[in-house]
Amino acid sequence: MRHVTAEELRTALTLAARRPPARQALAHLVRAVPVPRITESMTAWSEQSGGADAADSTWALAELLAGEAVNRPEFAGELRRWHAEVLAAEEPAEEAPAAEQPADSPGRTAARPQVANSIGTSARVVGPVVQARDITGGVHIHPVLDPTAARAPAVPRQVPPLPGHFVNRRAEQAALDRLVGSSPGGSTIAVVSGPAGIGKTALARHWLLGRTDSFPDGQLYADLRGHSADGPARPGELLTELLRSFGHERVPAELNEQAALWRSVTADARIALLLDNALSAAQVRPLLPGSTVAFTLVTSRNRLTGLGLEGASFVSLDVLPTGDAMELLSRRVGADRVRREPEAALVMAEACAGLPLAVCVAGARAASRPRQSLEVLARALSGNEGEGPLEALRMGGESAVRAALQESYRLLGTQLARSYRYLSLAPVPVLTPAVAAALCDVDGDAVDRLLDELVEVHLLEDLGPDPRTGLDRYRFHDLIRAHARERAADEETTEDTDRAVRRVVDFHLAAATAAEALLSPSHRTLRRDYAGQTAAPPFTDAPGALRWLDAERARLMAVLRTAVARGWDATAWQLADALWPLFLRLRPYDLWIEAHEMGLAAARRIQDRAGISRMLTSGGAGLRNVGRYEEALTWFGQALDVAREDVTALEAQVADRSTELTAARRNEAQALHGLGQTHRLAGQLDLAREYFTRDLALREQIGYRRGAAVTRLCLGDTALADDRPAEALGHLARARAELLAEDDPYDAARALAFLGRAHARLDDTRHDLAERQLRQAITEFEATGSVHWQARVLEMLGEAAEDRGDLDRARHWYEQSLTRYEPVSEADVRRVGERLRRVR
Repeated sequence: MRHVTAEELRTALTLAARRPPARQALAHLVRAVPVPRITESMTAWSEQSGGADAADSTWALAELLAGEAVNRPEFAGELRRWHAEVLAAEEPAEEAPAAEQPADSPGRTAARPQVANSIGTSARVVGPVVQARDITGGVHIHPVLDPTAARAPAVPRQVPPLPGHFVNRRAEQAALDRLVGSSPGGSTIAVVSGPAGIGKTALARHWLLGRTDSFPDGQLYADLRGHSADGPARPGELLTELLRSFGHERVPAELNEQAALWRSVTADARIALLLDNALSAAQVRPLLPGSTVAFTLVTSRNRLTGLGLEGASFVSLDVLPTGDAMELLSRRVGADRVRREPEAALVMAEACAGLPLAVCVAGARAASRPRQSLEVLARALSGNEGEGPLEALRMGGESAVRAALQESYRLLGTQLARSYRYLSLAPVPVLTPAVAAALCDVDGDAVDRLLDELVEVHLLEDLGPDPRTGLDRYRFHDLIRAHARERAADEETTEDTDRAVRRVVDFHLAAATAAEALLSPSHRTLRRDYAGQTAAPPFTDAPGALRWLDAERARLMAVLRTAVARGWDATAWQLADALWPLFLRLRPYDLWIEAHEMGLAAARRIQDRAGISRMLTSGGAGLRNVGRYEEALTWFGQALDVAREDVTALEAQVADRSTELTAARRNEAQALHGLGQTHRLAGQLDLAREYFTRDLALREQIGYRRGAAVTRLCLGDTALADDRPAEALGHLARARAELLAEDDPYDAARALAFLGRAHARLDDTRHDLAERQLRQAITEFEATGSVHWQARVLEMLGEAAEDRGDLDRARHWYEQSLTRYEPVSEADVRRVGERLRRVR
């Protein structure tokens, strides 16, 4: 739901000033918000009668109301409705006289008084304005687009188009129509259930696509993958994608925080949400929107009666009547062929047992052979040739699905049939051309042709390009994937299928490593083990690498879990290591911690000491950043023990092992650094300073210049936290210069931000310099893609303004900081929220 802006509120307040009912309605809203500053501003606005003072009080009240709406979803909805009602009631302008006439002429109206318009120095004029006495001819106003203005997220229209023909289901559509708006006290939930292939998704899509106007705030779609062989989708992954549909690119780590943010974002939003392929009520509940006017449509093979507790209604789908199945088949193969062979067409329809999926696949098979008699396919579908039903899905009617799929499969050429089998082995639910090429072991041109051919015969669904990366995407229907995997099990050796999956895992490892080299080159130091050659990554620069990591985060984690499940332990910890830029820049803390827990266990199973050390320090950073300080100290302490054991062992050897010894000492310094940073965030500043000092000495000893610069940065931060800004300046200025020399723009921006804060804290004469440095730091963090640090620097600007007593400016900066923190860190949101309350 879009919040009403201060500019929009100023217009409504100006109109409401001369309308007592509108003023009274606003006063009623304000009384429900216990914020003294708003109450005082409301009183001041009500008492002003005109002039510059009235303009000032109107603008002040508009800003306060808009700011409060950001933090109070219920108030935001009421305020938006008040704004709409005021504008809707705007009085039409009086008609101007046709022509001016002398006042003393008989029967003529008096001359109009001369009017002088003036704009005070404190007034604000926004948008097109015409100030004139007489106008001859037309007035044309053209908007000037500001290229620097941030664009609001587009209204999401995510429901996929229908992949094929659709017939009947009129009774079910009427039932859904009756449910719209039927729950005045809460949102509407409808569950469409039935066997696999019955057409649940087709009905849901068809119904929603015909009712776009009923949901002006958007129609959203999520595939819950309830019956996927790889397991159902995790609620956290789904909430992340849903929140991003409304422009929230950074999402909290914990599921309950994600669900709470989702409910806040959707409060009062008139949206439709299609939750496709749900497994259970428990999987659905965290995804339910917070709006009382939302419509949630769930499809599932299970009845999901547990959602009755949330007031859900249930629509059960049965098989198509034979007449409807015939109509669907006729649309697929052509009415003329059905009229020529009505008996064969009837046998086909009956053999498909009323399952729309089976009818569509059988029809596609017949359509691909226009000269073949329908009787041939009718015999194949109804005969007993040993093909039988899909063993994993023994339900009424589903024997026809396997028979139909088998017939389509038999028509595939040798290479296409092999690709069909191998693509089903993917450890991810959505395929890109690069993943498909790795599975099939072919080049890019060949895989494009294979994908197109499988889409053409309706064995693969084309999802279109990813909006972030532009990469094409494909997926199997669950039943088709099950059939393809069955064929792979029967026709491929275990060694061949294992190699195919390994190629996909290696592709993701190589691509993530390429992203790591572009985004965090100083971190790219450990080995990578590949089973064979890997393809080039699907990006060429750092921004493209970050977009790819962002878009593929859920699939990268699925690949990591696959590596663990198959016992590829070296690959598992190496992939967790390669994902460091994703964790550092985008901060998905839940994935950060899970990846390193799996990576650490994998490295320990194969006793890979380099992997163990890296997993402990990188994983410890994730634990530290979510406030799990005791666990973080344990991980960093274990990393320190491993490093010192390695140093002792290497020093005892006679042979020259200087390279390995330097690496071990670098690991020791990294562990000390992690301990220092954890104590710093826990507020234990003396311990933090002690560990940072030891870390700095070791890094200078081994000549690790960038590491030493980062440690000086942390010493400066610690000095700032201990209210010693003069001491901090020395550390930070040197850190900034050295990090720029080491080509580390991310940490150089951090040093600049702390420099700005130190200047602001040192004395009142430096606040201009401090603000320039902090603003420059924001620009640099925008270039590196770090939203978390953008929020942190905005908070620093607010602190600086608060310190010098400029509470209005402080509030401005804190509000901007809060907006960027909200999807990233609940702890930061609470802290900045408290700062906001203090300056109001």
